[in-house]
Amino acid sequence: MTKTTTLYRPVGPKELALIEASGFRSFPPRLPDQPIFYPVTNEDYAIQIARDWNVPASGSGFVTRFQVESDFLKQYPPRVVGSKVHEELWIPAEALDEFNRHIIGLIEVTHRFGK
Repeated sequence: MTKTTTLYRPVGPKELALIEASGFRSFPPRLPDQPIFYPVTNEDYAIQIARDWNVPASGSGFVTRFQVESDFLKQYPPRVVGSKVHEELWIPAEALDEFNRHIIGLIEVTHRFGK
């Protein structure tokens, strides 16, 4: 059995629509001005971003939860970008397709904020 790690990704409505279009199986490519994909390692941090950043920026925010093969993630050490709860992985945009191939199961929405 493949060992997995649970990750979270706060998203706005446009990104959620693209995730839904993939059948909840992958994250969309990064935009040209977005060189890094940032999944986070805990739900509290994802909630903060979805509620406090996505809602003001786009009217609504969502927290997604998904499983990724743990062995694959070893190449992306967690980075703390504030307090201890603010831990994320930095996946280069050009590696996102490969990252998506290592998602096990479906991406699920766990929280909704705003409209």
